[in-house]
Amino acid sequence: MSAEIPTLAIGTILAITISSLFLLALLVGFSVVFNLPKLRKSGRNTLTVRSLDESLGGSADFLPPNAPRGPADQLATPELLEGAARKSG
Repeated sequence: MSAEIPTLAIGTILAITISSLFLLALLVGFSVVFNLPKLRKSGRNTLTVRSLDESLGGSADFLPPNAPRGPADQLATPELLEGAARKSG
C-alpha cells in the first residue's frame, strides 16, 4: 500500500498539469482565432466595421495628445499649476 502512494501522487500531479496545459492551449487558441478578424483592413467597403461612424462613411478623428478633454482640463487646474511652479523654481 505504501508503494502506491508515490505513484498515485505523481499520477495526480501529472494529470493536473496536462489538463491545465490543454486548457491554456485551448484558451490561447481561441483568443488568437477570434482576434485575427480585428487585424483586417477597415473602412466603408470592407466587412470589418469598428464604429458606427465608419459604417456610415465617416472616419475616426483622433485628438492630439495636448488637446483639452472636455469643459475643464483637469491637469491644468490652478492648484496643480501652482504646485508645479513651486517644484520647478
